[in-house]
Amino acid sequence: MEKVRILWADDEIDMLKPHIIFLEHKGYEVATTNNGDEALDLLHSENFDIVFLDENMPGLSGIETLEQIKKDYPNLPVVMITKSEEESIMEDAIGSKIADYLIKPVKPNQILLSLKRNLENQKLVSEKATMGYQQEFRHIGIELSNQLNSSEWVDVYKKLVRWELELEQSKDEGIMQVLRMQQDEANYVFSRFIEKNYVQWVNNKSQDKPVLSHTLLRDKVLPRLDSSDKPLFVILIDNLRYDQWKAIQPVIEEYFRVEADDIYFSILPTTTQYARNALFSGLMPSEIRRKFPKYWTDEEDEGTKNQFEAELLGEQLRRYGKDVKYSYHKVLNLNVGKKLAESMSNLMGNKLNVIVYNFVDMLSHARTEMEMIRELAEDEAAYRSLMLSWFKHSSLLDIIKFIAQKKCDIIVTTDHGSVYVKDPVKILGDRTVNTNLRYKYGKSLKYNSKEVFEVKDPEEIFLPRINVSTAYVFARSNDFFAYPNNYNYYVNYYRNTFQHGGISLQEMLVPVAYLKAK
Repeated sequence: MEKVRILWADDEIDMLKPHIIFLEHKGYEVATTNNGDEALDLLHSENFDIVFLDENMPGLSGIETLEQIKKDYPNLPVVMITKSEEESIMEDAIGSKIADYLIKPVKPNQILLSLKRNLENQKLVSEKATMGYQQEFRHIGIELSNQLNSSEWVDVYKKLVRWELELEQSKDEGIMQVLRMQQDEANYVFSRFIEKNYVQWVNNKSQDKPVLSHTLLRDKVLPRLDSSDKPLFVILIDNLRYDQWKAIQPVIEEYFRVEADDIYFSILPTTTQYARNALFSGLMPSEIRRKFPKYWTDEEDEGTKNQFEAELLGEQLRRYGKDVKYSYHKVLNLNVGKKLAESMSNLMGNKLNVIVYNFVDMLSHARTEMEMIRELAEDEAAYRSLMLSWFKHSSLLDIIKFIAQKKCDIIVTTDHGSVYVKDPVKILGDRTVNTNLRYKYGKSLKYNSKEVFEVKDPEEIFLPRINVSTAYVFARSNDFFAYPNNYNYYVNYYRNTFQHGGISLQEMLVPVAYLKAK
């Protein structure tokens, strides 16, 4: 491995010989000079990893040298060293984007610490994360072998997401493979957990029932309506996974404190038509179809499947006696988002404002269909990064900043997540079978019952029964459904894409966060 090369410019460089010998014993290579002009000449002729720069040099001063270094080599870290503690000098140096700031007389260990902070920080963080996960790997494995309840599953999933985010900076592909294997194991066990408990949950026959799509507003939103005299904003980002929420959380925390970072369970199928209609109506899909047939569209029918969310929200508010002024906005493209951001002041007279943002779901579909997007978001980390980049430059962030200025509260949530699918499961059906890759329904489905979660009576889980023999089947973990006809083409096209509709931690365990303006 090549030695780290240091350039040290100080007009008293001869007096620093003990420090230089100390660094050389530690394996660093140090070039020295006693003036700024020569320092710039050395930088032009040789490669260095970091510069130690004395602030008070004759001729070209440290600050002037720093300005020229940053002009020529903007990414080269520079550590300023000075005898003075004057605030104006510090501000000049910090304003010029120094990497560190040390006051003379400096001790060898201070220099060493600065080097590690600036050159080895990522490596040290990576090593610490790797060691931490290695220690927790066994504990998570033990937890997965226990009979976990719904809240314990939330804790396990939060741990797995935390380690994924910490370890993604690591160059250790081996430890990432171990994590992926444990995620796959967790998804397998979680799928069995859902199959065992889901029917009891939706029929209110379990004390372990978590917050589900149709109880989210009742349990997490409506209690907040009465706690403040200011408007409450609910921002629903369609198809937002919990790891994506954790990626954008630091940006939001510049303006808000996260008072509650919770997870709720999306209903099955984990798709917009079912989960989001259930969320806004406070009812399960078959109940919506029965009570409000004009607001429900079956999958095989023409037309948008979520065009009556505002009406369903109003029905739910009335059902719970919330006679409040509210608004509902759905952002499906850039222009609509910009117009909403510009008209936010018009919403301040409402008690409740609901905003649905559709970008992430569109990104997920575009990634499947467009080669360029697939390359930009080739894996989970890249998918998060692309979503974060969009968020930082979106009208949604402008809206969040406006709400922060008005000191109003926000609840950020979603309707479902998505999972990175890998393994095909064969299924046969006629032309009436729906097209979703993670769940199928119909009257003539053929499949291996051991490979799916099957529900022969849709009404048992409050899903619409299209005809007498309608059955639903759900893919588990990283599986996706594929027809035997043209099988290889189908599998190659959809493998390693993000899909939703079935049973996985990533699809079902989704964020709901309560934010208070700073």
